[in-house]
Amino acid sequence: MTIYNLDTAIRKVPDFPKPGILFYDITGILATPPAFRYCVDRLTARAKEAGADAIATIEARGFIFAAPVAERCGLPLILARKKGKLPGETISRGFALEYGEDSIEVQKADLARPGSVLIIDDLVATGGTLSAVAAIFRENGFSVAGIAAVIGLPFLNFRNLLPGIPVYTLIDYQGEEK
Repeated sequence: MTIYNLDTAIRKVPDFPKPGILFYDITGILATPPAFRYCVDRLTARAKEAGADAIATIEARGFIFAAPVAERCGLPLILARKKGKLPGETISRGFALEYGEDSIEVQKADLARPGSVLIIDDLVATGGTLSAVAAIFRENGFSVAGIAAVIGLPFLNFRNLLPGIPVYTLIDYQGEEK
């Protein structure tokens, strides 16, 4: 597998969405086909290693990476979205963000066949959103095979909210970059 330096494609945007936050923007990856291909290839390999029965992903940037991975692996893709965005009956869970609060939902119909799930997202920050999604799946009979993301921000201590869940990232930032 070809190695790609993702740092060259990730844009760092200071003071977004509010002062003091350094935003790691994955749109540079999407605008660079070799970088995007590298991410999908690496996440697909991780999904196959995890041996999950389904791929779950989080609105909205996680969808971009998880959809091709699920297709390549021949696995169902289960969406977790912000409150009020999914039709039908949903299961909801609130969580704290690094800069606010929110809630996330999964359609109840998508939870009807429990198994093992790998959760894919673009970025792991504090782990709040991922922890809420993992809780929804666990409370509905699933095991969580792990979390796979393009970017990790371990300086925000995401592992504190994700105990016992393997977390795999393609690139980590330690918080010094500006």
